[in-house]
Amino acid sequence: MSASGSNTRAASRDTGALARTAAMAVGAVFLLVGVLGFVPGITTSYDSLSFAGHMSDAKLLGVFQVSVLHNVVHLLFGVVGLAMARRTASAVGYLIGGGAVYLVLWLYGLLIDKSSTANFVPVNSADDWLHLVLGLGMIALGVLGRRAASRSRVSGR
Repeated sequence: MSASGSNTRAASRDTGALARTAAMAVGAVFLLVGVLGFVPGITTSYDSLSFAGHMSDAKLLGVFQVSVLHNVVHLLFGVVGLAMARRTASAVGYLIGGGAVYLVLWLYGLLIDKSSTANFVPVNSADDWLHLVLGLGMIALGVLGRRAASRSRVSGR
């Protein structure tokens, strides 16, 4: 048997690749978003970027309200995603748990008064709906990744 044949079989047995790849991609996107939140021009009204609170008029891509705290949270969430992408179980946990966090943030954004001190991250309506999409998408990727890994283990692939 050739070495490439055994490598192909070993790669086909990598049942957690979907979850790990998804967690790595999501983590990388969060890192990118966190960095871009500190780039004038990509973040409009950059001169009004505040540490936290609803007073920050800075908007990533002119749409999503950001602050230093908001950007740092994206950076940390990205680092955690990359770290947890190393193992299938932790990648699935990151995707499902992170997705749940984003669904909570979506509800939080819908329920708070955007001009109150409760809006300390800060978030606007565009952030709210993005959080819904992120939450559902991350949970879906985590569930699909977990199913792919367990289905392959059960079938012996």
